[in-house]
Amino acid sequence: MNPLAMSRRAAIKTGLAAAALARTAGGEQVTARKDRIHQSVCRWCYKQMELDDLCQAGAQMGLKGIDLLQPEEYDVPRRYGLICTMGYADGGTIPDALNRVENHAAIEAGFRKNIPLAAKAGVPNVITFSGVRRGMPDEEGARNTILGLNRVKKIAEDHGVTICLELLNSKVNHPDYMADHTTWGVQVMEAVNSPNVKLLYDIYHMQIMEGDLIATIRANIRWIGHFHTGGVPGRHELDDTQEVQWDGVMRAIAGTGYKGYVAHEFLPTRDAMTSLRAAVDLCDV
Repeated sequence: MNPLAMSRRAAIKTGLAAAALARTAGGEQVTARKDRIHQSVCRWCYKQMELDDLCQAGAQMGLKGIDLLQPEEYDVPRRYGLICTMGYADGGTIPDALNRVENHAAIEAGFRKNIPLAAKAGVPNVITFSGVRRGMPDEEGARNTILGLNRVKKIAEDHGVTICLELLNSKVNHPDYMADHTTWGVQVMEAVNSPNVKLLYDIYHMQIMEGDLIATIRANIRWIGHFHTGGVPGRHELDDTQEVQWDGVMRAIAGTGYKGYVAHEFLPTRDAMTSLRAAVDLCDV
């Protein structure tokens, strides 16, 4: 046999063996992933579990991190070879955030305090929101949001952390929320024009509001810093009861060259870790 062929075969076997024997910090075997999609999971969907237990299970199934942790929790995933993929940083709340100038000082103070902590813990993203309308025209809200993000963007740039403004639906879950369409969010991103200010494109929410997921993602990927999942309708498992073809959406995301994270944000109706593993398998394209 050709010695080169033999060496290649040996290298392949060695690589497969190493992947099969990869283990978490706690000694459990890790499921090898293709890593075209870097997957994470949102903490709040598994409140019945201790954070350490969620990290251990996530590491074992090949996740990269845990989403939506408080500053005092930023370091916990690192015990298991993971990171906090998106953190809370006192960047406002869903009803009260950037679309009102009276909120800007508090948001700036929160980011000045917590973004350095995020950077130290290796947290790549922190979250913020538009706020609700309460009769405010979308154009005014966009102007105010741009002002607010321009006020804080240098904090993010100086620390290498990305501020992500979340797109949410106003039809089912968050009535009157302003950043409820991609076009509004992109308008804001274009005006702020910072590599460290992006959109959190929540696939669940945007399917409800506008659909056309793949074309929208491809057209606007430069402005997207993070993704969330959730089955539509109901925000449950990513399975055959849902209207989104999740593996197709993931292939489209991977095809853009996106290197960030896709965090699962659905509420399991069955065994939680079985449902999460099924979603991770489905999105591992």
